[in-house]
Amino acid sequence: MYATKRTLMGDRYTIIDKIDAGGMAEVFRGVAESIQGFKKSVAIKRILPDLVKNDKFVSMFLDEAKVSLCLQHANIVQVFDIGKTDQSYFLVMEYVNGCNLKALLDRLKAKNQRIDLAQAIYLMIECCKALNYAHNAENPETNEPLEIVHRDVSPPNILISKMGEVKLVDFGLAKANSQIETTDQGVVKGKFSYLSPEAASGKVVDCRADIFAVGILLWEMFTGRRLFYGETDFQTVEQVRQAKIPSIAALNPDVAPELEGIVRKALAQNPDDRYQEAADLGDALSQFLFSHRMKVTARDLAKVVRATQADKERQRSLTPENDLINVLIKDEMAKVTSLLGSESDSPALGHERAGSASLDPSAFIDTSGWASDFDLDSGALEPSRPLSPLPAPVPTGAASEIAGASAAATPEPTPDSNEVSLQQMLEPDRTGMHQIGGSKGMIIAVALFVALAGLGVAGFLFKYQLF
Repeated sequence: MYATKRTLMGDRYTIIDKIDAGGMAEVFRGVAESIQGFKKSVAIKRILPDLVKNDKFVSMFLDEAKVSLCLQHANIVQVFDIGKTDQSYFLVMEYVNGCNLKALLDRLKAKNQRIDLAQAIYLMIECCKALNYAHNAENPETNEPLEIVHRDVSPPNILISKMGEVKLVDFGLAKANSQIETTDQGVVKGKFSYLSPEAASGKVVDCRADIFAVGILLWEMFTGRRLFYGETDFQTVEQVRQAKIPSIAALNPDVAPELEGIVRKALAQNPDDRYQEAADLGDALSQFLFSHRMKVTARDLAKVVRATQADKERQRSLTPENDLINVLIKDEMAKVTSLLGSESDSPALGHERAGSASLDPSAFIDTSGWASDFDLDSGALEPSRPLSPLPAPVPTGAASEIAGASAAATPEPTPDSNEVSLQQMLEPDRTGMHQIGGSKGMIIAVALFVALAGLGVAGFLFKYQLF
């Protein structure tokens, strides 16, 4: 948490604390203040300062804003405003208090559990509602179809509030006919493991690519395993292209043949063999719940989300202070070195390369094991770059609250950490204690005290010949 509030952005928004950073933006929890002191919690997504001069990144950021401002649906994180300061652009979005689907699944996996079957189906029904709306959205001024394709439907981009609301976020990769920045021919965007076969082949994609991604999520939630995940990015993409789907029933006998048939249709290699609209897939899933008398509501999801939040807070409270300090130092060093890199390999891009998806503010957990994007500039795969193994769930130190917008986890920052340099972090404050050194000083003092006490005890025993 920041000790003091940051400066106002556009004289209306006050930054309270930092939530996440990576990709092409950083996300803060903030407060929108209007007349008569009315205040509202919001998420503020700001493009990274060192990328503001890069026209391609600015165009991608504005693409997301232009698409998101047209979308108003209960299952989509709403964007309220877009603004510009002297140093950067920023989006003001709905603040969602809860967790993303990846954090929820990671917690269950750590307990050797799978998400409840009915809850998994309910989650995807809600996602289908969001996708169906986006796929059929129209320009509010011209009433012309926007032809939006999300292209990055994945666990970090599915947010679940502590009230059990399901919201789709991050349209930074969305393909819409209103885009400013167009995708070059043959260039693929999106996480490798959640691409569709046509996207993995660099072909033109439509709404059926999002339906394929929902099928992947269903398969993974039902089995507790990753569907497409090779030892290298190239192998993962090849698996997606071939679209060979292992039996769900063999891994989870609780999945009925009828339900597996629904998933397999969504995962058909040929788009013409899939459900043609997200609403069709949602209806099929709803019919299955109804015909099998499986009751599930947002209240059921809320219990799991709150348990996930509680576990994360408990883990954060057990995190050694020195570990947090090391993470903070690495974070500051990354900010310093990011100014030295080139456009294509700058460390400021976190785990994603230039031209990849804009930051997902919902992802406040480690995403280092997730596949990255294709290189936008070259449009080529990187077959030699190995994937790191799927990480085990660990406390990240970042806030569990999610803010409507995939990026590496960031620990809860120190006051003004976005503008504080490493040198400033090591300088003494007004009390004479170092912000970082003060913690070490306390540890050293305790160690000396224990050592002196030990010597005293040894002297007493020697004096009275007790040993």
